[in-house]
Amino acid sequence: MLRALICSRESVERDLAETVLWRKNVLLRVAETPEEAQAEAIANPPNVIVVDHRFPDAPRLVARFREHPTTRKISIVALARGDFSPAELEILEAGANAILRLPPGPDWDDRLTRLVHVPIRREARFDVALQLEAGFGAQGEVFSATALNLSVNGMLIQSEQPLQVGDDVHFAFQLPGEDQFVNGMGTVVRHAAQKNQYGVELSHVKGDGRTRIKKFVDSSAP
Repeated sequence: MLRALICSRESVERDLAETVLWRKNVLLRVAETPEEAQAEAIANPPNVIVVDHRFPDAPRLVARFREHPTTRKISIVALARGDFSPAELEILEAGANAILRLPPGPDWDDRLTRLVHVPIRREARFDVALQLEAGFGAQGEVFSATALNLSVNGMLIQSEQPLQVGDDVHFAFQLPGEDQFVNGMGTVVRHAAQKNQYGVELSHVKGDGRTRIKKFVDSSAP
């Protein structure tokens, strides 16, 4: 059974009633204070944590989830309303995987399903060439980074080049043991806990690149 923890002082049932989070096979728990949320997540680790961006000190709560070994790898979704707010960047930089805007759109269930079912991630170190396409950095600049782990949907990189959440990048890398390059587009979605480390979502992978990534990642599975 899918387990979800919702951190909100407001009722979100009307907003989420038609989404995958409100189905019969989902065990929902609600926390109304940061202390209650952290205690519940540690005692009964959920598959996904949903944090209302109006929840008290939401960015700090997300950061605490990322700092604790029990909750560090759990997918975290932030709920937002209305127009974009700079406060949303704070939540992403604290470690949230995604911002979903209310009311729910047609892509909600697909995005939630992908976030809940976290793909296998393989620890691996290899060089990555990156070029800033759009965002907050200097567009067009080519720089190098080191991949620390990889999944079919994203990778954790380390780079001396400062990056911001929302930066779009071209990437190119060779998987260990391969001669061909994997190329595509990605977006910086979070700052990792360690300095100079960033989570990059692989939004578009050219050709058979994603299939090759999956084969590489699956080869490490028990």
